[in-house]
Amino acid sequence: VQLQASGGGLVQAGGSLRLSCAASGRTFNGYIMGWFRQTPGKEREFVGNIEWSVGITYYADSVKGRFTISRDNAKNTLYLQMNSLKPEDTAVYYCAANYAFNSGSYYQDDARFHYWGQGTQVTVSS
Repeated sequence: VQLQASGGGLVQAGGSLRLSCAASGRTFNGYIMGWFRQTPGKEREFVGNIEWSVGITYYADSVKGRFTISRDNAKNTLYLQMNSLKPEDTAVYYCAANYAFNSGSYYQDDARFHYWGQGTQVTVSS
């Protein structure tokens, strides 16, 4: 399994960005795909995830209502639409994948994901 995140950049507060995660190596039915973020000196933080087969999503409280996770089965691509961005959203964003032995609510810890993309930097200026 290979994951390639892209779409990061510099945006003003209140703006939007869409991150993509191109997945390859297998089909992802039965997998959980997640987004995490990390700032220097801090642990990686759960942003949200999606149960690939059924499209059920879970979000961290800090992004609920502003961020939306989706996937395109035909393109094997995961998306993170980020709206109303805040300076505290500044981080390196990572996509991750793991076979879904449990529901998405279980997969909110980075230790529960086996496959990781390389990360993409998002910077939100005030």
